[in-house]
Amino acid sequence: MVPVSLSVSLSCLGLWASGLILVLCFLKLICLLVRRQSLARAMDSFPGPPTHWLFGHIHEVCGGFKEMQKTGSLDKMVSWAHQFPYAHQLWLGQFLGFLNIYDPDYAKAVYSRGDPKASDVYDFFVPWIGKGLLVLQGPKWFQHRRLLSSGFHNDVLKPYVAVFADSARAMLMNSNADKWEEKARDGKSFDIFCDMGHTTLNILLKCIFGKGDSDLSHRDRSFHRAIRDLTLLLQQRIQSSQYHNDFIYWLTPHGRRFLRACQVAHDHRGPQFPCGQIIGFQAVTHCALGPDQVIKERKAALQDKKEQEIKNRKHRDFLDILLGVQDENGIKLSDADLRAEVDTFMFAGHDTTTSGISWFLYCMALYPEHQQRCRKEVREILGDQNSLQWEDLGKMTYLTMCIKETFRLYPPVPQVYRQLSKPVSFVDGRSLPAGSLISLHIYALHRNSTVWPNPEVFDPMRFSNENTSQRHPYAYMPFSAGPRNCIGQQFAMNEMKVITALCLLRFEFVPDFLRPPIKTLQLVLRSENGIYLHLKPLGLSSEKGLCQD
Repeated sequence: MVPVSLSVSLSCLGLWASGLILVLCFLKLICLLVRRQSLARAMDSFPGPPTHWLFGHIHEVCGGFKEMQKTGSLDKMVSWAHQFPYAHQLWLGQFLGFLNIYDPDYAKAVYSRGDPKASDVYDFFVPWIGKGLLVLQGPKWFQHRRLLSSGFHNDVLKPYVAVFADSARAMLMNSNADKWEEKARDGKSFDIFCDMGHTTLNILLKCIFGKGDSDLSHRDRSFHRAIRDLTLLLQQRIQSSQYHNDFIYWLTPHGRRFLRACQVAHDHRGPQFPCGQIIGFQAVTHCALGPDQVIKERKAALQDKKEQEIKNRKHRDFLDILLGVQDENGIKLSDADLRAEVDTFMFAGHDTTTSGISWFLYCMALYPEHQQRCRKEVREILGDQNSLQWEDLGKMTYLTMCIKETFRLYPPVPQVYRQLSKPVSFVDGRSLPAGSLISLHIYALHRNSTVWPNPEVFDPMRFSNENTSQRHPYAYMPFSAGPRNCIGQQFAMNEMKVITALCLLRFEFVPDFLRPPIKTLQLVLRSENGIYLHLKPLGLSSEKGLCQD
């Protein structure tokens, strides 16, 4: 009798649970439909490309490999920009709709205000980078932005020039088989993206923790694979409406793969040190430090009041600065905030810079006349010096123009998203209410023919002082713009100048026309098949800037 009653009870419980799940699913569907109607009504005055009944525009902008070879999803956006001036609707599935903008006046109307990032997209980043400056909003974002600004002053950035140069030399001149000196001797083209990724990672480890490793370890290779997986999986999640729900996503193979990649990326936050080495003025008794342990030991060192020892170091690393900053009320960043900002800096300062430098060298290979002019400028700046100095960076006029033109054609972050905190009115009289979602397509903005004559032509003179002064201030946004622009843009530009200058001094770059890169958006601008270049050593007469003091 008891088993029968128990069976009946379990059966009833199952029915109740099934009914509850159905009700919750129905309510969720109602919420999605109401929000879709609200977003669609807000964008009524903005026509756009035809939408699929289920996928929206996803099938148009997220095609497979063969489709990307034909037109490319990024160039598809450019064609739509020609068809629909100023802006158009962009639907990622049936329930997530953005106003996709690519006009300077439209960009100014939104990005001059400091509206928050679109949580529908950037909440996906939180398991990876935490709630750092990239995803924060409101008073806490303002507090973090103000505290972190001290880490990017010129007096902090100056010593990093030597860090950039040391890491570049390790990539270019070491005799190991995976270094460019040896690869160039083979006479074969190779993909420069991965090597450049290791170099920028090494730089970040030195600048964040004060410790890097010039040799590409298994741990570093795992980190690179994890970052590539994370950026790919995040882009796929943004563009796949079935993955927008957290509960569903974590049950899928993609969701589990994302969490595994997050763990690998998090394990790399803490650098590895030899046993017994003095780190943060304390002896390390174990060989591998996790991020929490690094923060604890560095905090202990600072509490020992050894500020003078910190000042005597060649440079203050990012972690030292984060541990020392406090607001007007004496409040410092919590350990969770510290970890989030370190992870944010690792993401924002690694893959984006890798993309920018790699595409720059590709442009130099395609346009040898500009490559030669940049090389000549760097040689003249060096003169009798053995290495680059802080003061030299401001003299690299033509190199800087070439970097900016590369950013125009190949922006490291081609697309960013915001959510309006209040209504906005645009220059043509149309408007959007608060809560609307905005997609700024930087790639399409930078190829807007109404702003950039012959936009597909590589022309560094677009960034001469005369031409820049006559252009709309929101026509060029590789580091975003307005109050929420990239806090580390000066760091990134300095790093790019040093590394690219040393690369051009040591090698001539020639494209591999049998392997042209296929542009693809994975949060940052990558190549689906790598960026393959031939390298020709230029001889000892060109190596002056590669020598150490």
